[in-house]
Amino acid sequence: MTAVIGRKRVSSGVRLALLIAFVVIFLIPIYVLLVTSFKPLTEADPGQAWNLPRTWTFEAWRVAWEKLAPGLWNSVLLAVPGSLLSCVLGSLNGYVLSKWRFPGADLLFTLFLFGMFIPYQGVMIPLVQLLVNLNELTGLQGVFYGGIPGLTLAHVVYGIPICTLIFRNYYVTIPDELIEASRVDGAGMLRTYWSVVLPVSTPAIAVVIIWQFTSMWNDFLFAVFLTGPTSWPTTVMLNNIAGAQATPYSQQMAAAILASVPTMLIYVLLGRFFMRGLMAGALKG
Repeated sequence: MTAVIGRKRVSSGVRLALLIAFVVIFLIPIYVLLVTSFKPLTEADPGQAWNLPRTWTFEAWRVAWEKLAPGLWNSVLLAVPGSLLSCVLGSLNGYVLSKWRFPGADLLFTLFLFGMFIPYQGVMIPLVQLLVNLNELTGLQGVFYGGIPGLTLAHVVYGIPICTLIFRNYYVTIPDELIEASRVDGAGMLRTYWSVVLPVSTPAIAVVIIWQFTSMWNDFLFAVFLTGPTSWPTTVMLNNIAGAQATPYSQQMAAAILASVPTMLIYVLLGRFFMRGLMAGALKG
């Protein structure tokens, strides 16, 4: 018995040591980001990346905020409404495809899934042409092509397949008896969705919001092609923080931390629902 207890303690100690080692390895880049962001430009170079600042300063943070603030606001205007709209469309699609069957539903769902495998580069030229045509058709120059609404539309449409898949697989786990009971009580399709399905959709909603918010916030390719300088989101502005003669590492590090804060907050607030919603329906779907 003593030997068994000893082996268990050794095993637990090894696992704990491995976990601590992995945490340290994971935190090394964050350490470099933080210490470099507080250095003056004269100290911020790759040769001193591991050293603590000899002179602590917030100057890099001030400059990074001034340069990044317009892009942060543009990213908020993109990611918040875009992720919410993706959530609504994906939820409705998943509900209809899982609980209100109709002829050809499986074929339509398969066609939805094909959209997940279309690379961004493959649709870039027709997407630009479409948004330019929308500008001309509506007379709203710089709104669809060159503005945040067009970029939001592109991400929402491109995100429909994955959002539909997540909600459809989650709604498969909801017992059909609940849907039948609501029908017997006289509830229609929308009433059933609002009163029965939506209240239990929190895990799937959290997954879709995290997925779409992160995708939109971190997007660079669509943002470069579809927006102009006044509508550039965080990623493009972050890429443009560079010096003419020398690279301002401290400003870049501070800007990188500022750009990553919103996505970290989303994970902190909704992360506990993420795996639960992502794995729901994995065996049934």
